[in-house]
Amino acid sequence: MEVFLFCLLVALPLRCAGQTNLRSPEDIQVYVVNTNFTLSWNYTGNDTNVTFSAEYRWFEDTETNGTEWKGLPGCQNVTCTECDFSSAITEYYDMYHVRIRAERREEVSPWSSIFEMIPYFIAQIGPPGIVLQSINGVIKIKVSPPEENQVRKMWITPLDFKYKVVLWENSSNSEFRSQNVFPTDTIDDLAPDTTYCLKVQATLPLELREGLFSPIRCIKTTHKVNDLLCATNLRILALDMEFHLHWTNQYKQHVSYSVQYLIGYLKKLLDDYSVKWLNVRGCENITDTQCNFSSIITATSGSYYLRVQAMNEYNRSCLSNEVEVDPLITNEIGPPGVTLDISNALLHIQISPPGGSESEVVRDHYDLSYRILYWKNSSNNEEEIKVKEIKQTIGSISDLTPSTLYCVKAQAFSEAYNKSGHFSKEECIKTPGATFVIALIAVFVVAVPLGFALYKAYSKIKYVFFPSCQPPLNIEGFGGQLFSSPYLLTAEEPIENCSIIETIITEEVNQTVFKDYKHSKQSSPDSGNYSNDDNTSGSKVSEETLEKETV
Repeated sequence: MEVFLFCLLVALPLRCAGQTNLRSPEDIQVYVVNTNFTLSWNYTGNDTNVTFSAEYRWFEDTETNGTEWKGLPGCQNVTCTECDFSSAITEYYDMYHVRIRAERREEVSPWSSIFEMIPYFIAQIGPPGIVLQSINGVIKIKVSPPEENQVRKMWITPLDFKYKVVLWENSSNSEFRSQNVFPTDTIDDLAPDTTYCLKVQATLPLELREGLFSPIRCIKTTHKVNDLLCATNLRILALDMEFHLHWTNQYKQHVSYSVQYLIGYLKKLLDDYSVKWLNVRGCENITDTQCNFSSIITATSGSYYLRVQAMNEYNRSCLSNEVEVDPLITNEIGPPGVTLDISNALLHIQISPPGGSESEVVRDHYDLSYRILYWKNSSNNEEEIKVKEIKQTIGSISDLTPSTLYCVKAQAFSEAYNKSGHFSKEECIKTPGATFVIALIAVFVVAVPLGFALYKAYSKIKYVFFPSCQPPLNIEGFGGQLFSSPYLLTAEEPIENCSIIETIITEEVNQTVFKDYKHSKQSSPDSGNYSNDDNTSGSKVSEETLEKETV
């Protein structure tokens, strides 16, 4: 019994030694800026001489169990509540687990809750670098992307960055002004001899990410020299993809102009684009103050920049401010063509797309619809203007009033670009009157039966006088004649006329007539020939009778 109590007293201090009063760290957070990783936490214990150590494991993909827990470099035996472990993370699209505990000599706290992260999804965009220069009343700015000159990069496509500048006067009552800038750009519209402060932020619009602002920089503007040689008030007029640049000449002596352009995407590059401006063909060394630059618009996507270089007779030049052109946004949609026609109690409207048949860009890229306005053109000014929208280029209007003048005008619009074009000219047409319609119906009612009767009569006449079937030639007719139409006279066939010449003149004449008659009755339908030998007895009786009558 004494031995048992002794062992129990010895073991009790050992078990108590495994217990600890150290609390686990709480509120574990990881902050990622570019490729810089910081682990932070809170510790609520009142213990002294406490250090902290963290562990992590890496999941190459979501289906694996991950690697074994191992110490997190940069976060071992630290005395503060944060540590930098940037060197430990190399894969920014993989899953990581992080945990931490408190330690004091041999005592350790339970592990904290696990913090899960995929670095790219929690990373913030760092501040960009900026260089400023004040010249001729403007501030020239050069922006370098975050992570420039770094080997390891979180953002692998720096050209996707957009940059926003926040600018204000260095005074107590200043107002903030923000604008987007390119990596190399100019900030103008500034007061001379004034100190301005600014900061720049990099953003990734497609990912809805906004980065940290750069440190604030301040610079003083200079006095701007007003050079009368420079072209001013640059403006663009564009209709149906025909682009014209206009400007104002304030120089009183001889001056010539050359219009230059720059393709917009070149400004997004980090390279110097100042040597990449090109002259607009047909707008070189001109004295006019306008230029048609439609020839350079070879693509509807993207933007272009234009400027005007003025040069006097002493070869001194001056460059104007730049103006931006986004073809489909800058362009205005012209009026469509409208043709009217009335038929079947409907007003038919034929629309020709703006720009004519050759302007395929306007039709194809804007995905045009058409807004039709129509009204009764009467002395009553209160006539309601009705609106009809169609997608096709053909429309119709019903419920028309007879003998009424209807007027129509149309407008093309694009929902995709929230853009409405110019209205067409008014076109008017008068609907037919009610009497005309009644007369048209009456003519129709009379014409149909009359036409039917004429058709029947024509059929009868054709059947009688121009039969489609003829009887066979071997059919003999009644009385020795061929069968033929009872209404038609058949042409007589040629017959042989034979006569007996007698010495008595009177007998000769009578016999000739008689024999002519007899032979005309003896025609043969089979051969077409005639014979004097048939019916001999009949001929003799007739001759005797004739002689008696003569005597």
